[in-house]
Amino acid sequence: MNKKTVGIIGVGNVGSTLAFTLATKNMCSTLLLKDVRENFVQAMALDISQATNASKSKTITKACLNNEEFKDCDVIVITAGVARRPGMSRDDLLLTNAKIMTSVITQIIPNNPNAIIIVVSNPLDAMVYTALKASNWSRNKIIGMAGILDSARMAHFIFEKLGYGQGQIEASVMGGHGDDMVPLPDFSTVAGVRLSEVLSKEDIDDIVYKTKNGGAQIVKLLETGSAYYAPAYSTSLMIEAILEDKKEIYPCAVMLDGEYGYEDIVSGVPVMLGANGVEKIIELNLKNQQKEEFSKSIASVKELINILKEKL
Repeated sequence: MNKKTVGIIGVGNVGSTLAFTLATKNMCSTLLLKDVRENFVQAMALDISQATNASKSKTITKACLNNEEFKDCDVIVITAGVARRPGMSRDDLLLTNAKIMTSVITQIIPNNPNAIIIVVSNPLDAMVYTALKASNWSRNKIIGMAGILDSARMAHFIFEKLGYGQGQIEASVMGGHGDDMVPLPDFSTVAGVRLSEVLSKEDIDDIVYKTKNGGAQIVKLLETGSAYYAPAYSTSLMIEAILEDKKEIYPCAVMLDGEYGYEDIVSGVPVMLGANGVEKIIELNLKNQQKEEFSKSIASVKELINILKEKL
């Protein structure tokens, strides 16, 4: 096990599920939890600590009730923010969650100068942008979790169509974490076989549509709340890649600086994750239609960022 410390800000459904996953898998030596609800975060830390004893994990979980206790983290995950409710677009969350993000970043960076920050709060791309601007940190140190989740959703819908290949499906999604995300069937395979060889165009189009609405579908079914198992597990993969310096390739939300022809904008692209956070951005050779879709996705994120610039 790494002698590493992971901090989680916001222990709602995603944060607590992530904490449980990290602690019972023995993925770090210390797990620090922080939330505005002090009694709740103490209860979560106690519950998870008892789970680690059942699993014989050596991870120590602590509730932090002030900023001074939340320190020396190697990785910090921020899930804090207002949750998305039925009928609420990600855009509706924007201003409230941007204020929360700025406050959180301002509080945590003095005591955690060497941390890699993973943002999970929505609207995802705009929150990564907000965190980068509030911290003035380099872009490799603040990353958004979305692409792994969106790709996992796409893989599920591929399996639904096929009825086979579970565990052998590699799906790929780029762009912003919203309705204009860009699923990439051409870069998706089943046991190495291209989708176009095993599915009709109609089926592939349906998979793309469902992928774009994967999160909204769960929100609608739950009525109160949104997905948390898949987001939490997706985040744990990023943490593992960073703590163990695995140099894994994952789609993540990062600030672009000339890649794909864009700059000063955050979007989901394939990156190599290691001990320094984003260690490489991979530029795919996109077809013209995919470039147009990516451009549309970038434009959607720009709209949100322009709102932030005007109103905050």
